[in-house]
Amino acid sequence: MLRKILTPAILMASFSSTFSQDSTDKKGELTLSGSVDGYYRYNFANAKNQGATNNYTSFTNSQNSFELGMASIKADYKVGKVSATINLGFGSRAQEFSYAETGAMAAIKQAYISYSPSDKVKFTVGKWGTHVGYEVLDPQVNRNYSMSYMFSYGPFSHTGVKADFGLGDHFGLMVGIANPNDYISAGFSKKFILGQFSASFDKFSAFLNYVGGKDFDNAANNQLALTATAKLSDKFSLGYDGTVKFYKPKGGSSSSWWGSALYLNVDPTEKFGLTLRTEYFDDKKGIITYMDEYDDVYPLLGSGIFQTTLSFNIKPVKNFMVIPEFRLDSAEDPIFTKHNGEGVKSTGSFVLAAVFSF
Repeated sequence: MLRKILTPAILMASFSSTFSQDSTDKKGELTLSGSVDGYYRYNFANAKNQGATNNYTSFTNSQNSFELGMASIKADYKVGKVSATINLGFGSRAQEFSYAETGAMAAIKQAYISYSPSDKVKFTVGKWGTHVGYEVLDPQVNRNYSMSYMFSYGPFSHTGVKADFGLGDHFGLMVGIANPNDYISAGFSKKFILGQFSASFDKFSAFLNYVGGKDFDNAANNQLALTATAKLSDKFSLGYDGTVKFYKPKGGSSSSWWGSALYLNVDPTEKFGLTLRTEYFDDKKGIITYMDEYDDVYPLLGSGIFQTTLSFNIKPVKNFMVIPEFRLDSAEDPIFTKHNGEGVKSTGSFVLAAVFSF
């Protein structure tokens, strides 16, 4: 117990000494950036009952509707060895990302302070986007607009303290302590351990990630993930994302869900590219659940799902991208809904998105 208390205390003390040593009268550098995105989604099953959108992933839970994704603004300020980031988001995308918070706190995508005593060491405290996975919240960074199942059911963010270490020219290590996944405030809770080992070369990079601990119900959550990218040429690149999550409720037996995805990226010109994403997601043990109006808990997926998404990245001008996207989701069980209410094993969707970033 003493070690658990002392570890974050020592890291926080390093921040305190930093501000006394790194003079605030130095001239800092402020950088502003942001994005705005919106989309239209149509599911070809055209389910009539309200809420049957045939969507089980994040940020595109709509049917035959024009939607605002997110308006985002980010400010980065650096002075000497200290930097701070404030990243705010407004819209349904940001609300889903910060689902554990309410009010103004839900608009905080990221807010953290970093201190780099050298170019090989950096300490960070605050809230930041998760290190787990291939996809991220900001749509201008992704090549597909709709999200994978692994992104949707993995962690979104962490609030705590972490340390990044450069290990030579090609390797890196991150360790951290944080609240349970996605919670800014978590008084009296046990803390999660974060870890990442990275390898980066000229045309290849890989990240082995870990996050684990006990949640508010004292259930054990442990997730391992591997992400890799490879640049085959100026026009072709590959991405891989694989993860497994182990879950053990208090007094229960251990179960798991897992997923694996491959991303094929082709860029014939600077203004046109396409990405084919194929993903298999296995939740046959029914770990992912939902609660109905009577507070009864049921499996949300409880099936193996294979999804294929083809996205076109059209860039008519700098910083502006149009993404027409076709997606097919196929499950081993009838978890989707037809227009007549009948359950079916597969469904197709079309998304047209526009993203502007600055």
